[in-house]
Amino acid sequence: MQDVPFIPELSVKPEVTAFFDEATNTVTYVVKDPNSNACAIVDSVMDIDYASGRITYESADKVIDFVKANGLQVEWLIETHVHADHLSAAPYIQQKLGGKIGIGANITVVQDTFGKIFNEGTEFQRDGSQFDRLFEDGDSYEIGTMTAHALYTPGHTPACMTHVVGDAAFVGDTLFMPDGGSARADFPGGDAGVLYDSIQRVLALPDETRLFMCHDYGPNGRDIQWETTVAEEKAHNIHVGQGKSREEFIQFRTERDASLAVPKLILPSLQVNMRAGEVPTDARGRPMLKVPVNAF
Repeated sequence: MQDVPFIPELSVKPEVTAFFDEATNTVTYVVKDPNSNACAIVDSVMDIDYASGRITYESADKVIDFVKANGLQVEWLIETHVHADHLSAAPYIQQKLGGKIGIGANITVVQDTFGKIFNEGTEFQRDGSQFDRLFEDGDSYEIGTMTAHALYTPGHTPACMTHVVGDAAFVGDTLFMPDGGSARADFPGGDAGVLYDSIQRVLALPDETRLFMCHDYGPNGRDIQWETTVAEEKAHNIHVGQGKSREEFIQFRTERDASLAVPKLILPSLQVNMRAGEVPTDARGRPMLKVPVNAF
């Protein structure tokens, strides 16, 4: 298969349950092995009232309650990338339910970039050691009897990975629903041309592959949606569908990104997520977030 370092197992059909967070338009997934009680949780959300600096866990508790009610065993807590629009609840869920926290190996690039922006000291490790597993392109891991595969899909960020489990692929911010197009590529380390190439890797999966989005914003007032297929994206995606060229995409993405506002939660999100969901602390051990001035 073109540029895909593994053979998708379409006969394996994980049971996918979605949890939509209205505050951040984020979708969290519980991905269950149909042949056991094993599951993975993809892109969890920790709640924050940024104005007051108050962190709570209502979104994560809904996922935890579902896992407990269904007698599931969490084996993995997957981050598709370092999110800039919501905070990860992975450590909180790990404390309650177990599981290993995994992210793409290029988290080290993100940590180095934003470690400088946030003026982090030498105590902030930039080697990805905050995570239990760093995935390279083509790496695999097990969820019960299912084999999951990590597909490197940078462009939105340098550490973006798409996780393919049987006939399901969790694309992070690489793609949106067909009428939503694609994610921005103007964050530090982002690249529109690289994003186009990554999207082509996703679209090289079999047409019937189910694609699960990390976000949806209900374009033109439609109801929120988060599941589509490779075939539907190839035919109808407004940014890359119907054979749009790399040059067309780069021009469009660059012009559009220049008009977009900075995400509301980018400052707390990056500080927390590059630490695998842990809130940074000051010299006295108190949870504390920084606001770098004129850095973005």
